[in-house]
Amino acid sequence: MMTVRDIAFLSLLKCEKNHSYPNIEIDSMIEKYNLSSNDRAFYTVLVYGTIEKKITLDYIISQFSSRDIGKIDTEVLIILRMGVYQIMYMGGVPDHAACNESVLLCTKNNKKSASGFVNALLRELLRKKDSIIFPDKKQKPVEYLSVTYSYPEWLCQMWKDDYGFERCEAVLSSLNNTPDMTLRVNTEKTTVENVLQILSEKEIKAEKGLYAKNAVRLLQSYPVSQLEILKNGEVFVQDEASQLCAEVLGAKNGQTVIDTCSCPGGKSFSIALNMQNQGRVYSFDLHANKLSLVEKGAKRLGINIIQTKEHDGSKYLEELKGCADRVLVDAPCSGLGVIAKKPDLRYKEKSAIERLPEIQYRILNSSSEYVKTGGVLVYSTCTLNIRENENIVQKFFEEHTDFEPFDFDLGNKVKSQNGMITLYPDVYKTDGFFISRFVKK
Repeated sequence: MMTVRDIAFLSLLKCEKNHSYPNIEIDSMIEKYNLSSNDRAFYTVLVYGTIEKKITLDYIISQFSSRDIGKIDTEVLIILRMGVYQIMYMGGVPDHAACNESVLLCTKNNKKSASGFVNALLRELLRKKDSIIFPDKKQKPVEYLSVTYSYPEWLCQMWKDDYGFERCEAVLSSLNNTPDMTLRVNTEKTTVENVLQILSEKEIKAEKGLYAKNAVRLLQSYPVSQLEILKNGEVFVQDEASQLCAEVLGAKNGQTVIDTCSCPGGKSFSIALNMQNQGRVYSFDLHANKLSLVEKGAKRLGINIIQTKEHDGSKYLEELKGCADRVLVDAPCSGLGVIAKKPDLRYKEKSAIERLPEIQYRILNSSSEYVKTGGVLVYSTCTLNIRENENIVQKFFEEHTDFEPFDFDLGNKVKSQNGMITLYPDVYKTDGFFISRFVKK
């Protein structure tokens, strides 16, 4: 019989060796092994937690290992990470179970020769875990941030330089906390009040969103896929930051809107609902296979004004020149603002991120051609990186004198400066997000 730890080990090994997406891997394994609610919770926490804390775990392992961590076999290192994570961060796991089960994993996975090494290291950790020496905050601030919050040093250095040490640390800490699940209410089918009533009857704690007018926040963990209101299209999952992005766009019924990078479709859905399902929304995406998600989602929600099209957003479509009242460029980005939901994103290579601004600017540049005189253009990302955000906007203004900043104030601190706002997760309790708005003169 496969135990929960056996399954977690297999998942972590896939994520490490094959660079599998943890969320897809977790969903797949839960379904494959039909895990009970308790086992599902333990498995999910162990996999996500071990990935999230990898840098910290490796630092701790190096403190107690007689071998250089780079020379430890991958399978053995994963077993050690799992064991250390259970000892340091899962208070409900007995110490002896964390040690014994880690040793057993070695035997089960043809690493019996390493069982003594694993056992010795974990038991030494148990004796000395309260006296681990971490990097000094003042003398080595970047290393301190990296090890304490488990982020690569290049990212800690970048945010420290961009935002200052205190904001950098606050962002890192915030992104290590599990965010509230947020739903967007389908106002063509129901109301926020009705959704809150339904959730209350199911004894699910929830409240109105903090900012977005049609948002509902779940105040407890719950498998939302089981909710009937999700299945029948009365709600869909969407962070408040994304809902605010659609509100900033300000699309009205009867207008023509282009969403140039639409998949998986959440913003297109919100835009269409804000338009009361009247008008036209063009939802473009580079990948044709992903557009089926938009089409299926729109059908479930009862939205019929969305037209999908496979299209590279960086290339201009002449036939749509000056046709749109509103254009949204939710650009492909590094995703650093959603690390709380996708912990593996913190381990992106810096070089991969450095290529993005050029792509983002090309998409914004070509998309601006669709905006009619007096129309609105919104550029947004789900990242925290001035090179992908403020610098893009500044360059756009310098090269497009026919556009100017268009400030917005949605209340409750959601107010732009020079047409821009950064939603920091520690301040707004949303995804880390950037929104900017322009109007065509």
